[in-house]
Amino acid sequence: MSEPPISRALAILEGTAPDRPVLIAGATASGKSALAAQIAARLGGVVVNADALQVWSCWRVLSARPTPADEAALPHALYGHKAPGESYSVGHWLRDLAPLLAGPRRPVIVGGTGLYFTALTQGLAEIPPTPDQVRAEADALLRAGGVAALLEGIDAATAARIDRRNPARVQRAWEVQRTTGRGLAAWQDATPPPLLPLSRATPLLLEVPPETLAGRIDARFEKMMATGAPEEVAAVAGIWDESALWAQAIGARELIALARGQIDRPEAIARAQAASRQYAKRQRTWFRARMRDWHKIVGV
Repeated sequence: MSEPPISRALAILEGTAPDRPVLIAGATASGKSALAAQIAARLGGVVVNADALQVWSCWRVLSARPTPADEAALPHALYGHKAPGESYSVGHWLRDLAPLLAGPRRPVIVGGTGLYFTALTQGLAEIPPTPDQVRAEADALLRAGGVAALLEGIDAATAARIDRRNPARVQRAWEVQRTTGRGLAAWQDATPPPLLPLSRATPLLLEVPPETLAGRIDARFEKMMATGAPEEVAAVAGIWDESALWAQAIGARELIALARGQIDRPEAIARAQAASRQYAKRQRTWFRARMRDWHKIVGV
């Protein structure tokens, strides 16, 4: 029988300073949030969100945010603190995180957004903010010509580095190029020192076999459908903008189509489950490429 993740994690953390930050990354539905809560409960600390979708106030069920009971039992931070339509980036997240790193409690930073962890431990370029008119121009270009139209306006070095299957990442690169006249890759190459070098934290990567994870993903979305996900989507239908950052929650697009009568419930569920499995695959690819030095923990 495999060792429980918490047992392996506690063995790795044994003897570390009580205020040393813990980083926990893992694919969606891998059990990383539960592991973070167990560590915080056993060793003390505050559970800090590192998932770009869990910052939005509108998505508790659909983003699998900690429940109100979870948040009442242990200190949590940076969950559901942004309203739809607000601006929020990895830079905002780092600025929100900085006081928690300097605070008295051990931060247990958990999530599935690889870019957040990379920016935290390797640094983030100080890129000027995107003006509203440039963002509007990018939105219009994406609507009219898709990702391909944005890629035409991005320098070769950046285009080779970004995830071309992620419209939000491609649009961000286009906006940087348009705003500054300098490619995102060039900005990244001039990155300042990181807020938290990896050597000053204990990084844990929770890995679950793909076939096991796929079953969990499918079962979890079925549960979401029964516990409020359709109602969450209905609540934001009047302001829905599929290009907005907050609208990128996995399953939201499918449930909007369901609410509009464009697809039936079984098809919405099947599409959302497939999208979640594809997202998990992209996460695993990111982790393999960029988290080779993290402690590996096998999920059960």
